[in-house]
Amino acid sequence: MKKVRIAGLSVLSSAVAMMAYMFTLAHRNRVLTHTLTADSSATNILQVFFISDIHRRRLPERLIEELRTRSIDAVIVGGDAAEKGVPVGRVERNMRMLSAVAPLFYIFGNNDQEVGVPNILRAVKKAGGTVLVDSTAPIPNHPRWGICGLQDPNNGPVEIDKAADSAAGYEKLILAVHNPSLLRKIEGKLQPALSLAGHTHGGQIRFGPWGMQDLGCFQKTADSAKLISNGYGTTMVPLRLGAKPECHVVEIRY
Repeated sequence: MKKVRIAGLSVLSSAVAMMAYMFTLAHRNRVLTHTLTADSSATNILQVFFISDIHRRRLPERLIEELRTRSIDAVIVGGDAAEKGVPVGRVERNMRMLSAVAPLFYIFGNNDQEVGVPNILRAVKKAGGTVLVDSTAPIPNHPRWGICGLQDPNNGPVEIDKAADSAAGYEKLILAVHNPSLLRKIEGKLQPALSLAGHTHGGQIRFGPWGMQDLGCFQKTADSAKLISNGYGTTMVPLRLGAKPECHVVEIRY
């Protein structure tokens, strides 16, 4: 009986330790840096900060302080700034902090409707940011570049042609969506230098190579790149395993 009790306590201790590890991992702050050369004779640098799937997390001051040392030109939030139960005040705080880094651009995600799309819209605008709904906006100090953002299908119909038309006149484009499945639908109409997406959380909880979604990745071609992020927060449970949280600085040389 004593051996059974010891074995049970050992299993319980291991389970508690694993849960603690998964919780701690889910709340790490990882800023990954990527580089892209968009022109063979590059003389300029454009730095973009991309963060998606914040969900319930509060952005720490130390993250913002680090970003403010990096000369960021644009902050792009790839949707899901919140989910059901997240106070609107937290969303407003996070957007305000991000807008202190650089001009803020927001793309709606599928969970945003759980706290009310108008509330997200209000929080972004209150922070001085721009919401992109099948539209394109210029990047300050980089007039050749535009950010094209697509609506998430859960919040309304995606008007691909409208988005493509809005991108006319820009020499270089950053394409931002929430769900990476949208990339295939528009990339035939646009040739972005950089494509950004989140949504998948990298599977969030993985067992070795197995997960509900693929791990995030940064893939480069000769003069373009595609970034699918594991995302910053979690959904359903505040745990991660095998899919570390992340946000990104992409340095584009052109």
